[in-house]
Amino acid sequence: MKEKYPFMIERIQSILIDSVLIIACMIIFSDVLSNFKNVPDTLRAFLLISLFLYEPIATTFGGTIGNNIKGIRVRKISNEDQGINFFQALIRYFFKLLLGWLSFVSIFSSSKNRALHDIISGTVMIKIQPISVKN
Repeated sequence: MKEKYPFMIERIQSILIDSVLIIACMIIFSDVLSNFKNVPDTLRAFLLISLFLYEPIATTFGGTIGNNIKGIRVRKISNEDQGINFFQALIRYFFKLLLGWLSFVSIFSSSKNRALHDIISGTVMIKIQPISVKN
């Protein structure tokens, strides 16, 4: 039987992909903005907030780039066919950031490989068909 829930390594790989993407965007934003004088603080704040909200927004609308590449999705624990709403995504992300790597300790004792931030937010990660990356 094919495993329905991703292993910790798949989740970590997804996080690393998204982290590299966010760092690359930070570098690009910084480089572009450094070419202009008097960049409004509101623009800087908007760009920072958009990077911070990347994961909750992407999770609400399907999945992050890392999720898509690794073939995993966040779903409601009550109905694994249903995506989560933005409020659940924010709660999940807040506790993921707050607890850090400690959040993943519960994966080893959970039947559905749920991290603490998944348990708190009422979510579960499931496997789907990953997108294929062609060389």
